[in-house]
Amino acid sequence: MPLTSAKRAWLAVAALLCLAIAGGALYYHHLKQPLPGPAQVPGAPPSLISLLPSDAPVIAYINVDALRASKDSALISLLLTPAPKSQADAEYKAFVDGTGFDYARDLNRAAVAMWPAGLAQTPESVQQDRTLGVADGHFNQEKITAYALHMRGHQEASGTSHVFVVPGAPPVAFEFLSPTRIRIASGPDPAAILRTSAPGASDAAMQERIARVAGAPLFAVARTDNLPDSFYAPLHNTPQLAHLARSIQGLTLAGKPSGDLLTVTLDAQCSSIKDSFELATLIDGFRMLGSVALQDPKMQGQMTREQAAFLHDVVSRTLVTHQDKWVRLSLDITPQMLGTTSSSATDPPAARSR
Repeated sequence: MPLTSAKRAWLAVAALLCLAIAGGALYYHHLKQPLPGPAQVPGAPPSLISLLPSDAPVIAYINVDALRASKDSALISLLLTPAPKSQADAEYKAFVDGTGFDYARDLNRAAVAMWPAGLAQTPESVQQDRTLGVADGHFNQEKITAYALHMRGHQEASGTSHVFVVPGAPPVAFEFLSPTRIRIASGPDPAAILRTSAPGASDAAMQERIARVAGAPLFAVARTDNLPDSFYAPLHNTPQLAHLARSIQGLTLAGKPSGDLLTVTLDAQCSSIKDSFELATLIDGFRMLGSVALQDPKMQGQMTREQAAFLHDVVSRTLVTHQDKWVRLSLDITPQMLGTTSSSATDPPAARSR
């Protein structure tokens, strides 16, 4: 079944992350041509970031208001236009009908702290994903709380506030900080996450990475310098790849609309210039293997024509540049990649003047 436009957009972002970690993307390297400037989209950290705990290894942020303001972007209009009810996911449609909340219409901005199980320095037997987010928007508290209770949820007192817990996989807990601000957590004990997660400033390295991309309406930052050995275990038979994976100290991802394009950039910060150069070279090797694999009729037979074309575009349009300890992957997501057209479509990055 063909992918929906929204799912293809997030697939592109996910593909970039996977390419950076696993080494699958196009390496278009010119050593004398540095990254465009010392930062991706520099800016002051959004105020919502300060409400998140300081120990989260992954921080993500989206400013939907800023994206909505990009009226010249066909892609953003596509992503933020609610699908007709006949096309909407049934579960999400039920949520919108029950709560009166639709992210495309009612969310203003959100910041999320994440503790992925695979990134935790704890025994594998007790590792579980945890998330904590703070969002600003237009909320109908009465309908949202009624919907939570209807979904077999219950209410708990927490100081002067009321926490609502909804069972599920994983369970979710939320509380209203004001009529226009909500705090929500998911994990094995989401109510405890809300009670024990105090806001605080991140360490200097994380603050520097956040400042590097804070001017973008969509960004994510991850620290990767303290991962458990189990994270690298699958690479034990490839010492070079294992060494390069361990050399990555952090990742920054930024998305910014530019005309009809959504420009997504991912920077990997390595521990040395030598490691960053070798990582970029290795990525090119995997890119070539991936390009060949996509031409295999057997692999193409496992995908629809639309999916195969999309993956081909991701591989062929992704550029890799290199400077000092940083390796950058860039991808311009076009309306055509999402199954729509635009009169202002641009040429692939490889065809542009460098």
